[in-house]
Amino acid sequence: MNLAVGIDIGGTKTKIGLVDASGNCLDYLFFRTRDYDDLDAFLDKIKGSIDELIIKQKKPLHLVGCGVGAPNASSRTGTIENAANLKWKGSVPILEKLKQRIDLPMRIMNDASAAALGEMLFGNAQGMTDFISITLGTGLGSGIVANGQLIEGFDGFAGELGHIDMTLGDGRMTGLNVKGGLEAYVSATGLKRTILYMMSKYLDESRFRGIAYNDLHGEDITKAAEEGDPIALKAFDYTAKILGLALANFTAFTQPQAFFLTGGLVNSGKWILEPLERYFEDCLLDVYKGKVQILMSGLPDKTTAICGAAALIWEKQR
Repeated sequence: MNLAVGIDIGGTKTKIGLVDASGNCLDYLFFRTRDYDDLDAFLDKIKGSIDELIIKQKKPLHLVGCGVGAPNASSRTGTIENAANLKWKGSVPILEKLKQRIDLPMRIMNDASAAALGEMLFGNAQGMTDFISITLGTGLGSGIVANGQLIEGFDGFAGELGHIDMTLGDGRMTGLNVKGGLEAYVSATGLKRTILYMMSKYLDESRFRGIAYNDLHGEDITKAAEEGDPIALKAFDYTAKILGLALANFTAFTQPQAFFLTGGLVNSGKWILEPLERYFEDCLLDVYKGKVQILMSGLPDKTTAICGAAALIWEKQR
């Protein structure tokens, strides 16, 4: 059986899986990225995890390659550059160091761009030539496909839509120190910050008035919205309004057929999606109205990033 290794390096967790040519993740595991201050120890853990997955398989297998998705990863240089949520700063030659441990064809790419490639090969974007994948997690990641090609940019860092200033430089700071950047508002973290903002702006009674910021969780905000909590409802509406405007702006420069959403914030369901669709359509130029869909990712939620990383290898096999 031919399989590709997919590695998703996240600020909190690193996930590793074995993915077949159809995008099925046969098995995966994860460990805490933040437990490894030393880069070499981290890479040794990756190698050991791959070996562990191979041993667990009962059928003979052949590994065709290893794909890596990571924040601020350059597909051109094989480095991770100044990632906000990783402990290793500066220019990290991660592909070079991984190749010293793993004797396989290997590619690396920004994690959100890899997710877009996975959506095109294995998900709901199959057959589409123009779409944008938006990952709404701790931050906001994006991958852009235009005319059937993933947009990587000159140095492999294209698609950082989460750090586009939505407030003319007078707003919240993103992880890359951009004032007013989109991900500071539209992400799991951004939603928590908006809860605090809404409590300062309005006097409505809310379950959140007695909860500290670090005790706020996305699922609690969704549950509060279901129960009619006015602060939660205002926070979702505010978040959807900003994202709707942003997606309308993005539409103007590539005219995608669809936006594909994935990540924890999407699990809030109708509380974010219904106002988003309304604001998005209102903000679109007339020439685009009724032509652009907002859709959910077709990849399994728990292994989306793993499949995206593996897609870097399977793309070259087709």
